[in-house]
Amino acid sequence: MRPRPDPAGPGQESVWSYPRPAIAEPTDARIRIEHRGLIVADTRAAIRTLETSHPPSYYIPRADIAPGMLRRAEGGSYCEWKGAAAYWDVVVGDVVLPRVGWSYASPTPGFAALRDHVAFYPAPFDRCTVDGETVVPQPGEFYGGWITSRVVGPFKGIPGSRFW
Repeated sequence: MRPRPDPAGPGQESVWSYPRPAIAEPTDARIRIEHRGLIVADTRAAIRTLETSHPPSYYIPRADIAPGMLRRAEGGSYCEWKGAAAYWDVVVGDVVLPRVGWSYASPTPGFAALRDHVAFYPAPFDRCTVDGETVVPQPGEFYGGWITSRVVGPFKGIPGSRFW
């Protein structure tokens, strides 16, 4: 059963207007990740993925991620649209945030822009922002969307959303 979309106001997007299958598009929004007083990533060259019922996920160019903070994690997964994903730990001093990032070394042709980019779950970090606004993590431990005041739901991941 499809839920009733929340009304979108001026300057907002409804995640129910996003396509399925998903798409990837460049954004010039400033995407920033902070943890333990350090900048993990800071970019205006991210790629955002959009999919019906999901807030955007942001893929950050590897060049805009602080050197030495990424460490390849074990395991992987497969996305029907993007291909085989690898996972990343983030190391900040003596703190390891396990499997908080993912990437596609050889994405499918429709997602070629994601090559050499890494997306991150926002919840484990002290602060993740889009144009200075602190994001709220998408509900559900599996999902990596970033919720801001610019997007309205309801969002996949809330109780009862399993079959959306």
